[in-house]
Amino acid sequence: MHTALCDLLDIEHPIVGFSPSEHVVAAISRAGGLGVLGCVRFNDPDELDATLSWLDEETGGRPYGVDVVMPTHGPAEGTTVDLDKLIPDGHRDFVQRTLLKLGVPPLPDGESAGDGVLGWLHSVARSHVEVALAHRPRLIANALGPPPADVIDRAHEHGLLVAALAGRADHARSHVAGGVDIVVAQGYEAGGHTGEIASMVLVPEVVDAVGDQAPVLAAGGIGSGRQIAAALALGAVGVWMGSAWLITEEYAFGAAQPALRQALLDATSADTVRSRVYSGKPARLLRNRWTQAWTESGAPEPLPMPLQNLLVSEAHNRLMRAGDPTVVPMPVGQIVGRMNKVRPVADVMAALVTEADETLKRLGSL
Repeated sequence: MHTALCDLLDIEHPIVGFSPSEHVVAAISRAGGLGVLGCVRFNDPDELDATLSWLDEETGGRPYGVDVVMPTHGPAEGTTVDLDKLIPDGHRDFVQRTLLKLGVPPLPDGESAGDGVLGWLHSVARSHVEVALAHRPRLIANALGPPPADVIDRAHEHGLLVAALAGRADHARSHVAGGVDIVVAQGYEAGGHTGEIASMVLVPEVVDAVGDQAPVLAAGGIGSGRQIAAALALGAVGVWMGSAWLITEEYAFGAAQPALRQALLDATSADTVRSRVYSGKPARLLRNRWTQAWTESGAPEPLPMPLQNLLVSEAHNRLMRAGDPTVVPMPVGQIVGRMNKVRPVADVMAALVTEADETLKRLGSL
């Protein structure tokens, strides 16, 4: 299974794997794909710098990528206090009442709630780019459309390819016109921020729109070799996968790991919801008692990004630490119904490639 993407990125398999875990990213790259590190969790540029230095070593010379979050629109940036003043008291009261109702304990003494803005601010995302350019990623991707023109130019000057996610064909055309090298057609089924068009419809639309100008990756609802083969049949030159790596052995989430892993293993493909409660933009999450609370009578409308993230940041930490699989606030795609076994990344990659090859051979014999 070799496509033009393999030559473009110098990888063995046309599989790009996104993860916030550098251990998962390194394992994907070592297994012949392209691991892409989600940078939104890094509030400290020095921490990201250290992590990318680790990746430079642990990928064994194989390529990897980074993913930043640069919102196109949002409140004017100032200090955290300035943003804090934009959050209505009624929203704060609702969050606290809900945590009490769900029986979520406070954080342990001495543990910080963290900075709710994190990497959601445009300025922080720019610092992520600056740090990345001092290392050796092969690709920089933006999760919310194309990066600004100057960021694309700087990436190209440093020899990096630029990718952007698109949920509509017209978005893909705009991305390519702005200088984006790779378009990720992300369907409705995907975890995290996602649009409204399903992958089966979206991927060929995007391929028809820009496929002769830029390679197109398929994303959303992909977690098996058969689905990779389907993506290739729709015209994509590879796939972008995120959710499937959440239950690999390399993925770790500290004290929250047991509850998170159990919630993922228990979920079916019907146990997700597309909602703005996580960040302020539509994102697919695990459906649970926390997401349900935001749909009940009297619940406020989620705030725009990054205010919603700031509002729920401490709540997310508490929900993760609660040890209760029924409240963990986790972005995940509908493919979660197939995520029913914990395996090393290398085993997942081998199974994907083997099944894709077998599927393509079977289809070739029809």
